[in-house]
Amino acid sequence: MKSLLFLVLISVCWAEPHPDNSSLEHEGIIHIQENGPRLLVVAEQAKIFSHRGGNVTLPCKFYHEHTSSTAGSGTHKIRVKWTKLTSDYLKEVDVFVAMGHHRKSYGNYQGRVFLRESSENDASLIITNIILEDYGRYKCEVIEGLEDDTAVVALNLEGVVFPYSPRLGRYNLNFHEAQRACLEQDSVIASFDQLYDAWRSGLDWCNAGWLSDGSVQYPITKPREPCGGKNTVPGVRNYGFWDKDKSRYDVFCFTSNFNGRFYYLIHPTKLTYDEAVQACLKDGAQIAKVGQIFAAWKLLGYDRCDAGWLADGSVRYPISRPRKRCSPNEAAVRFVGFPDKKHKLYGVYCFRGYN
Repeated sequence: MKSLLFLVLISVCWAEPHPDNSSLEHEGIIHIQENGPRLLVVAEQAKIFSHRGGNVTLPCKFYHEHTSSTAGSGTHKIRVKWTKLTSDYLKEVDVFVAMGHHRKSYGNYQGRVFLRESSENDASLIITNIILEDYGRYKCEVIEGLEDDTAVVALNLEGVVFPYSPRLGRYNLNFHEAQRACLEQDSVIASFDQLYDAWRSGLDWCNAGWLSDGSVQYPITKPREPCGGKNTVPGVRNYGFWDKDKSRYDVFCFTSNFNGRFYYLIHPTKLTYDEAVQACLKDGAQIAKVGQIFAAWKLLGYDRCDAGWLADGSVRYPISRPRKRCSPNEAAVRFVGFPDKKHKLYGVYCFRGYN
């Protein structure tokens, strides 16, 4: 009996904790590797910059966490899915899906997107002939068997934000009409990030306008009484979210580079609106849109001290070099108004697109 008791005591002694027990406990959890290394998806850059008409690569690669080999070395087929996140982050728009030799693109991305596939673990997405609607945040999702992971990349576009109100005057657009108004002027409704960047670059506008997320805001760089008070700090003023059908405000639009020529038509006489439309057509062009005059002014430095008709019936002129009689205090697209189309005479700005 004594020898038996001695053996039991020896066994208990061997079972006591090791002096470095924490390392043993840590090692004890890695048994999950028996099911294979964990899939990791990585975007090398969080933001990518481009412009309308350009091509861009949204980076995305996938790896196994505990191996130096690529995730593509597993036994499961790799499924790559790209989606675009909406402004409310609750919905996603399908962009592109790939699995094996199968490829599928969706909506207005069809024919413009494909995988770079520079290596076995490269899921980067190439977007060609970028349009204004491509701006936003994209999610790269890689699925291998029961494992999946994601990465998010933001696509920013070089461009310009401009406030817009129709002939009817300020605060006459509901959200849906605001979206259409921007599209009609060769632009899209601006996002908050785009308006914020414009404010940081000096945009100051006291009329509230719709943004793409359904909010109503306006940028103030020079605080004053009619615009939130002169003792307030500069910033983007937020009216909050309003009824998209019933509430009426102006809108902030965004446009980018264009593929064409914007110009002031040299004509022997001043023109009514209808005569201006016909003069551009006769010159092999079309009467220019508001988005095009802002893009030419901001992105190309276009400068002209002649007031001219635009497609929406407004009269404006772009000044990049402030001078006496031509916007003496600031570079801006000067707004004359919406004159009588039948009786008022002005020049005209035309736009000729390149094929």
